[in-house]
Amino acid sequence: NGAGKSTLLALMAGLEKPATGEVRLGTRPVVDVPAAERAQSIGFMPQHFEPHWDLVLEELLCMRLTPPRGQAAGTWPTVDEVIARHQLDVFRGRRWSTLSGGEQARVLLATVLATDPPILLADEPGAALDVRHRLTLVEALAARGRTRLVIVAMHDLDLAFRHFDRIVVVADGRIVIDGGPELIHAALLDESFGVVFDRIGVPPGVMLRARLRQQGAG
Repeated sequence: NGAGKSTLLALMAGLEKPATGEVRLGTRPVVDVPAAERAQSIGFMPQHFEPHWDLVLEELLCMRLTPPRGQAAGTWPTVDEVIARHQLDVFRGRRWSTLSGGEQARVLLATVLATDPPILLADEPGAALDVRHRLTLVEALAARGRTRLVIVAMHDLDLAFRHFDRIVVVADGRIVIDGGPELIHAALLDESFGVVFDRIGVPPGVMLRARLRQQGAG
């Protein structure tokens, strides 16, 4: 908490300008890329999303699918095609405020992916959802990551190690761990979180169970 994960994603998305250094999208600093062009390359799924207007599904998708000036309208899919692809037909005509947390997550992910951006950034997706909806959302992101770049900020270590092929742990604004799922066995993981992790074999992988360190223990 407070390590800078959300800020890091905002910098990657070009929503904030770094105090030092730069984030590049291809060969250009991401903040110099026009917003319309940036939106074609980067899909950003924020931790909290509340539209200014209580839009229905079709309106939300239409806003996302409006092509930049000078781009042909037929380049992107239609609203109906996106609804069909993500099986959202039951939400037609539903206003955002009437959707449950899980339904909003599904609609938001479909909206972000409507233009098929090669990069997807997701800030603590499903943090407020129940177990089933959170797992469904994370599995959808992981599936996307098999063909695209997906970067997810999350607290659930078990889900992170189970579904993603690179794990980065951030503390105090710095990267303290960076590697593959095999890091689940690293003692540095315990040190970084200030707890003792018991590694429990749950085929096909390992589950982490955290406990506080005993006072005076190493």
